[in-house]
Amino acid sequence: MMEWTDRHCRYFLRLISRRTFLYTEMVTAEAVLYGNRERVLGFSPEEHPVGLQLGGSDPKKLAEAAKIGADYGYDEINLNIGCPSDRVQSGRFGACLMAEPDLVAEAVAAMGEAGLPVTVKCRIGIDDQDAEASLDRFVDRVAEAGCRTFIVHARKAWLKGLSPKENRDVPPLDYGRVVRLKQRRPDLEIVLNGGIESFATAEAQLPLVDGVMLGRAAYADPYLLAEVDRALFGSTETPPSRLDVLDRFVPYVKAQLGKGARLNQMTRHMLGLFHGQPRARAFRRHLAEHAHLDGAGLEVLQAARRIVAGEARVAVAAE
Repeated sequence: MMEWTDRHCRYFLRLISRRTFLYTEMVTAEAVLYGNRERVLGFSPEEHPVGLQLGGSDPKKLAEAAKIGADYGYDEINLNIGCPSDRVQSGRFGACLMAEPDLVAEAVAAMGEAGLPVTVKCRIGIDDQDAEASLDRFVDRVAEAGCRTFIVHARKAWLKGLSPKENRDVPPLDYGRVVRLKQRRPDLEIVLNGGIESFATAEAQLPLVDGVMLGRAAYADPYLLAEVDRALFGSTETPPSRLDVLDRFVPYVKAQLGKGARLNQMTRHMLGLFHGQPRARAFRRHLAEHAHLDGAGLEVLQAARRIVAGEARVAVAAE
């Protein structure tokens, strides 16, 4: 979810579910070591529990980045071995590392020195690998190095011939392979990822695995997380309404605007909040047309609220 699940997105999602575990977008170890550290790693305390997702292949650099992430207060370090993009491959990290379980194991062991749980996000295989033998071999080797949680995207990644977008849709899903991994390694926490488009679909998989990771579905329709706390964690609180979520986001938006953030950096994450609801299209259109303008402020968000609440048909652009 690079360039999607930034700190604004995570804060917004936390307003819908208090218990869902959130992850940063993938950041490279080099970005943590040499980039603007606050921009790359900064987050709000309200985001907990939250994990830092790293990309890289140099165990030493990954270990240093993990230590910095631990010092920043993250709850987990996740190593992404699932991304199939050309840019990622050229840097020798992402899905191509599934062919190098020994290197991944070395990296996981080094990252574990930071004192946080180290998890791995991977595919069921790459290219012509046998998804049975190669995945078992990969998981066994990395587990030996201390990884107890594997988040498995239930598709192969084809590193040659398919674009990153095609790799999210073209290789067939094989949930059964992930379930067999869990059955073979009941001692490990196995989380299913890939193709989960609704809370009901996620809930149906939970008796077979230890957890489910949602990506684009939760971004396109974030309110599907509203039932998570009550259905999965036993919360007795009534989930906030969509308008409640919007209203609770306003103080955060106001504070971030005061720090120099642009309105559309925050409102772009809430375009799907009213997915499937009356006037949702008008809500999205108003934000898309006005939130990016210079000087756009809370009045744009408030006008969008009036539209979706049925209190206004026409909104006024920011001056």
